Amino acid sequence: MRPSLLDPLFTPVSRLPGIGPRTARTLGGLFGKDAEREPTVSDLLFHLPSGTIDRRLRPGIAHAPEGAIVTLEVRIDRHQAPPRGSRAPYRILAHDDTGTITFVFFHARGPFLEKSYPVGEDMIVSGRIEHFNDQIQMVHPDHAVLADDADDLPLVEPVYPLTQGLSSKMLQKAMAAALDLVPDLPDWLDPAMERQKAWPAFSDALHAMHQPSPESPEAGDPEALARLSYDEFLANQLALALVRRSMRQTRGIARHFTGTLKQKMLDALPYSLTEGQAKAVAEIEADLAAPTRMLRLLQGDVGAGKTVVGLMAVAAAVESGAQAVMMAPTEILARQHYLSLAPLCEAASIRIAVLTGKDGAKSRRETRAALEAGDIDLIVGTHALFQGDIAFANLGLAIVDEQHRFGVHQRLQLSSKGAGVDMLVMTATPIPRTLVLTYFGDMDVSRLTEKPAGRQPIKTVTVPLERMDEVVERLRRALDEGTKAYWVCPLVEESEKSDLAAAEERFEVLTQVFGPRVALVHGRMSAEEKASAMASFKDGDVGLLVATTVIEVGVDVPAATIMVIEHAERFGLSQLHQLRGRVGRGSEASTCLLLYKAPVGETARARLSIMRDTNDGFLIAEEDLRLRGEGEILGTRQSGMPGFRIGDAATHADLIEMARDDARLVLERDPDLTSERGRALRVLLYLFARDEAVRLLRAG
Repeated sequence: MRPSLLDPLFTPVSRLPGIGPRTARTLGGLFGKDAEREPTVSDLLFHLPSGTIDRRLRPGIAHAPEGAIVTLEVRIDRHQAPPRGSRAPYRILAHDDTGTITFVFFHARGPFLEKSYPVGEDMIVSGRIEHFNDQIQMVHPDHAVLADDADDLPLVEPVYPLTQGLSSKMLQKAMAAALDLVPDLPDWLDPAMERQKAWPAFSDALHAMHQPSPESPEAGDPEALARLSYDEFLANQLALALVRRSMRQTRGIARHFTGTLKQKMLDALPYSLTEGQAKAVAEIEADLAAPTRMLRLLQGDVGAGKTVVGLMAVAAAVESGAQAVMMAPTEILARQHYLSLAPLCEAASIRIAVLTGKDGAKSRRETRAALEAGDIDLIVGTHALFQGDIAFANLGLAIVDEQHRFGVHQRLQLSSKGAGVDMLVMTATPIPRTLVLTYFGDMDVSRLTEKPAGRQPIKTVTVPLERMDEVVERLRRALDEGTKAYWVCPLVEESEKSDLAAAEERFEVLTQVFGPRVALVHGRMSAEEKASAMASFKDGDVGLLVATTVIEVGVDVPAATIMVIEHAERFGLSQLHQLRGRVGRGSEASTCLLLYKAPVGETARARLSIMRDTNDGFLIAEEDLRLRGEGEILGTRQSGMPGFRIGDAATHADLIEMARDDARLVLERDPDLTSERGRALRVLLYLFARDEAVRLLRAG
């Protein structure tokens, strides 16, 4: 149960003054909450300002610089209402000792303004100065109060990220009410760290961020931000440490295997494992042989051969008498894993099957029955595999591909399908070390950094869209020579439909040029349509595959050596790198053409030049973190994984390290969080919605 102390912070925002159900929904959208759950007071308080406005400049009307935000003490002279039916603005004229000014209002309500700006009164008015026809004016002042109420005017005002339907004033009013609800919370910081850092208390830090002081108007209070960021990181690291401990404590099984099945697979491979692959296999086998549960992250750059390493783990598990499951994020990838693994499984007599959400009822029924009877050794599929009604005879190993699409609770759910299930998580998104700590702190890590033998680096070229005709002509020559190529259409921000429309349009144009040698793949096709298009591209007459980003992960066609990415400036670095990794998978030299629409912004230009300069996915990931922040890289914006509301992994990497060490030490000294600090840390876990971790505590 959540401590009652926190109840005020988990009150729905609609209880705050000025926020009705409609505004609450708008706020939910702004905070990235799902539509079912109304945001709470804590969600609002964790929506920090992006900057501040300094209103302390009081130069007098005549000396007010154009474009500056100033605060003026004026006397209201007269109102000038526009003629009825006119579109002219409403004007209020005022003066001070230095000159005169006009306050301008469009679509104004006269009676309201007459009441707000009474003629003959002295007022304090704040806003941005403009010069129009040699007159000084202020359009829609931000604040206006009677001179007697000058104390009500904020000297330094926070600026919040907003969305349509929300005004700054509305948000500030709600925020002031929310701050009044913050209770006195027990301090969860380590006393030694508290003395060393001299950070403000949690509640004081929140007040400092939302009510910035005139002493540090530029960026808010850096000490307050560090304190709140650390609290959020500590909640996250403690939750990960508890998950790790829970999985380690749930008794593992020491698996016995001789390596016979692995050797059969190695003999069937057309190449030998790289040094990195062999090392990763050895680490995994050591984990499987130990009596504790394996929880390992296998990081490999695009095309580094993670799937083969995963299959060697399957060989060990199956040889020990257990079943294995390999879970992929998309149908395309699940079916492709199945097709590429089947020949190697056959060589080692491992019985493999595939199961996805789109299979027919009869086929699903038969596969599930075989799985439950133990007639399948390895099942490959999508997240449909861990839904309630799927049962295994003896699940021993779960392999999750593209981990960042699956949160902590999904990995707990999947591993609960058997006794002491070992877990291997694979990702082709090279993740900077900081983020490995942040999201996978509960795992041991193996890294594959080299490409399998015989693969050549991919040459990357940037080409302006105006030269598309040359690109098409070059493609024609390549297709005539039997080359296969991808053409990826842009991610269009407005909607999925436009993304799809762009692909369909490009498909039609290229079909007119190349005839039936072109196929189309997008996310709205049925599994059969996608599989058929992919098969024609891999083994048939189709030479050019036009696609949306549905082909981003795991599609493996060694004969494809050209990748064209249209409007490359709209993609993030990691995504460009993933897409580029669809070529260069055979022994032929490959090329990636990044088509961009000039002029491009500074960040997009930096992305394109990094792509041109390097094929190193880990270097690219570090740059991506610097350019974009962690939420975009890991896909947390879409996946429901816990992104950070306050802390920023790129800026506060040192705090994540500290939080990780702190969490580890806490659990060594106070494993059940029953000490005074331990109880305070339980409050912290609830505060940052890491409740699942609290349930893992033996005592509570």
